[in-house]
Amino acid sequence: MAGLTEGQRARYEELGANLDVVERRIADACAAAGRARSEVRLVVVTKTYPAEDTALLAALGVTDVAENRDQDAAPKAELCRELPLDWHFVGQLQTNKVRSVVRYANHVHSVDRLRLVTSLAAAVANAERPPLGCLVQVALDKEAGQGGGRAGASPDEVAELADAIADTPGLRLSGVMTVAPLAGPLAGDPAKAFERLAEIATALRSSHPAATMVSAGMSGDLEQAVAAGATHLRVGTAVLGVRSTLR
Repeated sequence: MAGLTEGQRARYEELGANLDVVERRIADACAAAGRARSEVRLVVVTKTYPAEDTALLAALGVTDVAENRDQDAAPKAELCRELPLDWHFVGQLQTNKVRSVVRYANHVHSVDRLRLVTSLAAAVANAERPPLGCLVQVALDKEAGQGGGRAGASPDEVAELADAIADTPGLRLSGVMTVAPLAGPLAGDPAKAFERLAEIATALRSSHPAATMVSAGMSGDLEQAVAAGATHLRVGTAVLGVRSTLR
């Protein structure tokens, strides 16, 4: 703290206050659901915000951070490489970005197709790094035949994709992820959407018991995600503030 400028100190205090609010929300949601607070991990999504904010979050005790664009994440992770942070990649991942992502990410939440599984495995082998945690991204709107070209596998595709990850050297099947859908019968009802994800997660664990991660819930719907059994919450705005297009 002694080396911070006045502006950095103000930002540190702002982030700390926001984290306190989010922590209370999570704790209250866990209590309401009869869950231990230790069952839920906060992953702060730092997209569009500078590495300086990431460093301040680390100083405040944040251990998990997420990015959704490699062109922003890679230089930020490099600047913060000495910090005790666990990096999550949560955005749609193109195969031409895979080699870069595996250099810093320990978890990829957005595995949604077999070609990506192959690309990730090759990149991990080339990087000679520990196994990469992979979550199957589930597009719940595709269950209703909607969703078009949006990212995510349909619920019917989850088992095959999960088996492929589990059977691929260099990859570790960690669980499932979803974003509350904007179309289909579950649109506008995150509680039901996350309940459906919980059903999919339970079915997955019947054949892959170690795939215990359930990544769901963001700033506006984290309570519903906790109630449905989410283990990882991806929270950005509630911690860092409303994003500006100028950042």
